[in-house]
Amino acid sequence: MADTEEPVVVNKNKRHRKEKLDPFQPTDNKGGTFTEESSFATLFPKYREKYLREAWSAVTKSLEPHGVACTLDLIHGSMSVRTTRKTYDPYILLKSRDLIKLLARGVSITQAVKVLDDGVACDVIKIGGLVRNRERFVKRRQRIVGPDGSTLKAIELLTQCYVLVQGNTVSVMGPYKGLKEVRRIILDCMKNIHPIYRIKELMIKRELAKDPKLATESWDRFLPQFRKRHLKTSEKTARKNEALEAKNVVDCGAEKEKGKKKEKKVYTPFPPPQLPRKVDLQLESGEYFLKAHEKEARENAKRKQKQEEVTAQRQAQRAEAFVAPVEEALPSVEERRKRKHREGVEDEGGEGEGGEKVKKKKKKEKKSGESA
Repeated sequence: MADTEEPVVVNKNKRHRKEKLDPFQPTDNKGGTFTEESSFATLFPKYREKYLREAWSAVTKSLEPHGVACTLDLIHGSMSVRTTRKTYDPYILLKSRDLIKLLARGVSITQAVKVLDDGVACDVIKIGGLVRNRERFVKRRQRIVGPDGSTLKAIELLTQCYVLVQGNTVSVMGPYKGLKEVRRIILDCMKNIHPIYRIKELMIKRELAKDPKLATESWDRFLPQFRKRHLKTSEKTARKNEALEAKNVVDCGAEKEKGKKKEKKVYTPFPPPQLPRKVDLQLESGEYFLKAHEKEARENAKRKQKQEEVTAQRQAQRAEAFVAPVEEALPSVEERRKRKHREGVEDEGGEGEGGEKVKKKKKKEKKSGESA
C-alpha cells in the first residue's frame, strides 16, 4: 500500500515569491555607470569621534567592493557616502546611508556592516518625544531592556533582530517583518503597555506557525485578549476629587451631629410666602412703566456714576504716592540759644541737689560707723 502524501497548503499571496533573492551582480546593471553622483551625509555626536576614527578603515573596506566612497569629517562632525564610477548597484547607496546612520547611533562596526546584506534592513525609532515626564520616560525605556537585559534578549530571539537602546532612540536591525514587530513593541511600551504582553503573543504565534493546518485559519481565537485597566490622568484626578468631596461631606455631617442637636421646627400647615417676581420688583420701583429709551438712559446714568466713583477712587490711590510726608520745622537760631540756656540752668540745679544728697548719705554712714 503506497503512502499518500498530503499536499502542502501554500498561501496564494506568497506562491510567486522566492525563498532567497539572488545577489545583485555587475552584469545585472544593463544601464552602465551612473550619470550623476548621489551622496548622503549624517552627523555624529562628539563621544563617537574616537571610535569612528579607529573603525573607519573597516568601513572603507566594507564599502569598497560595492564601489561606494565614504568620508569622515572630524571638523564638522559628519560622515558621508557617495557613488563613484565603479558603483553598479543603485540601491547600495541607501544601504550605505543606513550604515553610517547606525554608526552614529552607537552600533558597532561588526554589527552595522550586516545592513549591507539584501535580507537585512534597519530602523531608528525615536522615543524622546513620546513621554513628557523625564522620570517616567527613563522608567519606560528601562522596561524595554528589562532586568539584566532579559526583556531585550527575548525580543531579539523572537523577532530575529538586533536591538540597541541608547539615548532618545532605539536602533533595530533585522528582517522587515521583525522590524515591524519591534517597532510595535517599543511604541506600546512608551504608551505604558508592558512588553511582556507582546512577547507572549509572539511566542504563541511562533508555535502556531509550526502547524501547517493552521496556515489558512485565523489565529485570533488562540491569541490572548488583554484589557486596558489603566485610566487617563484626567479620569484619575476626577475620581480622586470625588472621593475627597464625599469624605469631606461625611466628616462635616458627623461634626455637626456631634456639636449641635437638631432643632425641632414648628409645624405650620401653611406654605412659606412666595418670593416676589422680577416684574413685581419693577412695578414697585416704577421701572416697569418706563419706555425703552428711558430705561436705557437710566442704565447709562447708573453705569456712568459707577465709572466716576471707580475713577475717583483710582485717582485718590495714585495721588497718595505724591503726598509729601509731614516734616517738623527746624528751630530758629534764637530758639536754639534759649533751649541751650534752659538746659544749662537745669543741669546746674540738678548738680546742687545731687551734692546735698551725697552729703546726707555720708553723714548717715558716719553715724552708723560710730554706733557700731
